[in-house]
Amino acid sequence: MILIVVSLFVVGAIAVLTFLFLRHQDKLRLRAYLMREAVRNHEFTFRLPVKGLFFGERALQEALNDLGQDINKLVAQNEVESWQRLTRVLTHEIMNVTTPIQSISQAYLEHPKVKGTSLEKGILAINEASSHLVAFIDSYRKLTQLQEPVMELHNLKRIVENITALYPDIVWETEVPEKILKVDELLLRQVILNIVKNATEAGAKKIGMELRDSKLLISNDGNPIPPEVRRDIFIPFYTTKQSGSGIGLALSRQIMTIQGGRLSLANTAVAGFHTTFILEFS
Repeated sequence: MILIVVSLFVVGAIAVLTFLFLRHQDKLRLRAYLMREAVRNHEFTFRLPVKGLFFGERALQEALNDLGQDINKLVAQNEVESWQRLTRVLTHEIMNVTTPIQSISQAYLEHPKVKGTSLEKGILAINEASSHLVAFIDSYRKLTQLQEPVMELHNLKRIVENITALYPDIVWETEVPEKILKVDELLLRQVILNIVKNATEAGAKKIGMELRDSKLLISNDGNPIPPEVRRDIFIPFYTTKQSGSGIGLALSRQIMTIQGGRLSLANTAVAGFHTTFILEFS
């Protein structure tokens, strides 16, 4: 009788252990599927939990999580450098063409045989168009002529307070404690101001800033960014505004990259807001 009980207990224990083992393997297979899909979709921000894993599996998952973050930074840096090179070539070639047109048309406008004639209006239109194009292209040189960051210790809370004071009509919800970061204060201010400016132009009445670990989350209740343009907002020259230049967010991402950080758009906005940008500091 005792032998039968022991045998049943052993069989039951083996069955339970087998069930738990198979369920654990299913969970590992699901993790592999999720990470594979994330990589296929170029979503390297994945960070799967390590709770419930054995110590070896936990170490492997933590390494994969960190690897995803490292790849994400490299992709962002590569993207910035690629746009830099393209912008440098485009601005150089366009300036080579437009500058002589601007100069020659200006000379004709000052010529006595042109002034007061029917030619003046046409040449003036050419001059103004070329002048606008030169000014337009010159603004994009900022993408290739950024100053080297001066990395010093600054209080993030003070920086945020100075920026919120510039927009008294906005309802601010800030949760930024005393936090000392090694950043270029002027460049960081420019990034935050670009994001806030975009938010106000999107009709935002409420903006929130909160610090989570080493990430500053900037949220707003303005018009949501349509899903079809979310992937394009950091591309230089891309804009959905009639008067927009398409340089603000591209420049902001580049500023964060040269400081060893990263700027991204959150997949899901913070509760109570429509859009959230994430500033990650190294």
